[in-house]
Amino acid sequence: MGGKTHETTQEKWARLRHAVVAPLLVSPPEPGAMGAMLEMLSKQRYRHPTEPDRWETFGRSTIERWYYLARHAADPVAALRRRIRSDAGSTRAMSPRLLAALEQQYRQHSRWSYKLHSDNLVALVLQRPELGAAPSYSTVCRRMKSHGWLPKKRLPKHATPGQRTAHARLEQREVRSYERERVHALWHSDFHAAYRRVLVDGDAQWHTPVMLAFMDDRSRLCCHAQWYLAENADNFIHGLNQALAKRGLPREMMTDNGGAMTATETLNGLGRLGIIHETTLPYSPYQNGKQECFWNQVDGRLLAMLEDVEPLTLDFLNRATQAWVEGEYNRSDHEELGCPPLTRLLEGPDVSRPAPDAAALRLAFTLQETRTQRRSDGTVSIGGVRFEVPSRFRHLRTLVVRYQSFDLSAAWLVDERTSAPVSRLLPQDKARNADGIRRGLRPVTEAVQEDGEVAGDSLPPLMRQLLDEHEATGLPPAYLPKDDNKEEDDNDE
Repeated sequence: MGGKTHETTQEKWARLRHAVVAPLLVSPPEPGAMGAMLEMLSKQRYRHPTEPDRWETFGRSTIERWYYLARHAADPVAALRRRIRSDAGSTRAMSPRLLAALEQQYRQHSRWSYKLHSDNLVALVLQRPELGAAPSYSTVCRRMKSHGWLPKKRLPKHATPGQRTAHARLEQREVRSYERERVHALWHSDFHAAYRRVLVDGDAQWHTPVMLAFMDDRSRLCCHAQWYLAENADNFIHGLNQALAKRGLPREMMTDNGGAMTATETLNGLGRLGIIHETTLPYSPYQNGKQECFWNQVDGRLLAMLEDVEPLTLDFLNRATQAWVEGEYNRSDHEELGCPPLTRLLEGPDVSRPAPDAAALRLAFTLQETRTQRRSDGTVSIGGVRFEVPSRFRHLRTLVVRYQSFDLSAAWLVDERTSAPVSRLLPQDKARNADGIRRGLRPVTEAVQEDGEVAGDSLPPLMRQLLDEHEATGLPPAYLPKDDNKEEDDNDE
């Protein structure tokens, strides 16, 4: 179904003029009857093109002029439009010298408002009358806008070098909207602090929660959203694993440069899962604009519906969030898309991949380092915590381990060449070890079974080889034996 046609005021007036002279164009008057036709048309009332409750009449000379303009025109409506002034685009309100003074003033004070520029220009004209007459405020606004002299955003008083760089880049580079052509080609992610405070079960202290959300670029679908008490790598990975389990693996992910998004565990996990990580430029939130628009929905609808809930707990806030995301946001028409995000998601095309199980996801978001095994008790030290190594790996001096710095409840021993998990390591429990019960050491490798019986020999193979070679020469042993018993016999005599 097509939308309503929008006509400018000029087009509406041209159509009215054409309707006035239409009887003359359809049936041109005979010679001598032109005056009577014009007189009749001038006495009729016509509805105003922009004010429906107003009626207009037009004089004979005006209608006659319109008739001769439209009579031989290929496009009579266009011929009846108001002509563009010959001096359109040029102004005489400001002299070239005054305009140059305004430009210099803008270069020096680009953050001034239009009003401040206008007031200073008036004061400058009073001091230097040779510049010409002082322009009005509207004239200053028009001239500044036509030259692109727009007031610039003011930097903080103590702006950092990064903020200054981002501000200069925004002024020198254009900003364009973008959208990926396929579903799950790019995800956006960010944290957002709530304006409500919540209570946590078992804790009487109020907390300001932060929402972590993941959004698909093409469909605007919220893949997962959850409230936490802090913005850190532990919570980011916790929420990301749920989003991946729900929707699959995307091809790329865009975040800001926060510590949670650039933690080593996060970067390692995204790399191992084949997800390209893109970060926005510092102090440039507009690059993640789709996510910023989602926060307006969160504040304006979700949190607004919970204003009268007292006290608001973190558990209830998360339950309400899941119901709102899946029941309203993902299923309501998106203003820009013209359809619900869920419908856009199902239309595809989809480039996602199946996500691995929860254990594999947890193992992916870990640090991988090398540790030396203590031979005395078969442990390795990670983050100040000792982990017991199974006895079947007691022969290894160097071990490759994976762990999460924010969760040392477990670690993993992995293969040095393939990084495949070999065994799970648990922290040392000295209280349990104090019971004195110890398991027997199993062989590192299984015994080799030989076919048939092998004759036993008390001498090692190499010594047997040396003796056989020496006997084969036929030479006596190259030493003189000493008879200690003979000396004892001599003493007895």
